[in-house]
Amino acid sequence: MKQKTLSIGSVFTIGLMLFALFLGAGNMIFPPLLGQQAGEHVGTAIIGFLLTGVGLPLLGVIAIAYSGGDPQKLASRVHPIFGIIFTITLYLAIGPFFGIPRTATVSYEIGILPFLPADLTTAGWPLLLFSVIFFTLTAFLSLNPSRLVNRIGKFLTPALIIILTALVAGAFITPMGEPGTPVDDYATSPFFTGFIEGYLTLDAIAALVFALVVITAIKNKGIKERGALVRTTVYAGFIAAAGLALVYLSLSHLGATSISAVGEQSNGGALLTAAAAYLYGSSGAVILGLAIGAACITTSIGLVSSTATYFSQLIPSVPYKVFVFIFAGFSMIVANIGLTQLIAISLPVLVMIYPMAIVLIFLSFFHLFFRGYQAVYIGAIIPTFIVGVSDGLAAGIGENFLSDSLAFLPLMDQGVGWIVPALIGGVIGFIWAVLSKHSTNTDKITSI
Repeated sequence: MKQKTLSIGSVFTIGLMLFALFLGAGNMIFPPLLGQQAGEHVGTAIIGFLLTGVGLPLLGVIAIAYSGGDPQKLASRVHPIFGIIFTITLYLAIGPFFGIPRTATVSYEIGILPFLPADLTTAGWPLLLFSVIFFTLTAFLSLNPSRLVNRIGKFLTPALIIILTALVAGAFITPMGEPGTPVDDYATSPFFTGFIEGYLTLDAIAALVFALVVITAIKNKGIKERGALVRTTVYAGFIAAAGLALVYLSLSHLGATSISAVGEQSNGGALLTAAAAYLYGSSGAVILGLAIGAACITTSIGLVSSTATYFSQLIPSVPYKVFVFIFAGFSMIVANIGLTQLIAISLPVLVMIYPMAIVLIFLSFFHLFFRGYQAVYIGAIIPTFIVGVSDGLAAGIGENFLSDSLAFLPLMDQGVGWIVPALIGGVIGFIWAVLSKHSTNTDKITSI
């Protein structure tokens, strides 16, 4: 019997939805700051950024599609208890604790704060009022996830693309200047600095969540057969990845050529605001505010919808809609601590869990190669977790006994000291499984 397939237009719409879900707060802020700080090394730095900011999210979406459309199922290959704990941590980190509140704080500080009278810029109630409106809208649009693909893919995403095109076109048509001198780590290690900077987008972690939204959208269009489902997800992933790459390249170019026009800026939001004003005058701030607002609201909807879906499945007695309001309300409260404090709190946690997500993604593609041995997953995850904890503590409190003890590891100074231990641990796990004639993981990936 002939398999049902989606039209090119439908696949493109789903790909645009995934692109819009990814393109959130950090995606708009970090690339231009990277460009300004990397200066003449922007080409090398953006390659590293694209690997973690585009390549890993694409692999994450494909990995979830191949492993059954569920991040907990993938993580459970290490151990069922680890699968539950890791997945809950994953959803809470990119959901109500950090990711969702950040969408509101960035929208406010770039899209609202510049237009407020001076005496209100330090007041707390404008942010509170904005966050109430922002998360009320988020909750309303998240109540019916089956309509998410139409709302985002057909309406919000094209509007976002038009606004972004207007924002960056001026930087290409009328360049603000030439790339400046690289600063800080971009002067000595631009590739790895850009690589680590890509962590802050949260997209490799978010991919494990957003993949579920995409797969659900595809199933709702009548695609049930596994092979067709995986292929459609891969096509949508490539569309989203291409869009993200174009945005990152454009924004990093804008940042790289901005130093002589707007001066050195402390963060990407301030840089974008200054560049928009330079290129378009007073209307530039409006264009920027609309772009940031559109990007952040789509990401917020995707995160609330995904998180509520997971927890309603984990706790069936609580309906999906109840979790939507719980997470939207909690995120509203967290958002009011402010963007700077939110980033400071979230960074150590992200540094801890990000490497484990990357390892799980890559192991999923070699699952059949190492016969699905659980020992391989355990052997790779344990050292990755230890190094991640060390890096997380260092990001939070500075140097510590654990980071001092692990300083001998290759690439530790570049922030990716977990790579070699993960490889060695995986190999040791494979050898141990073979010698002990260990049974293979029953969760195998069949050929597509």
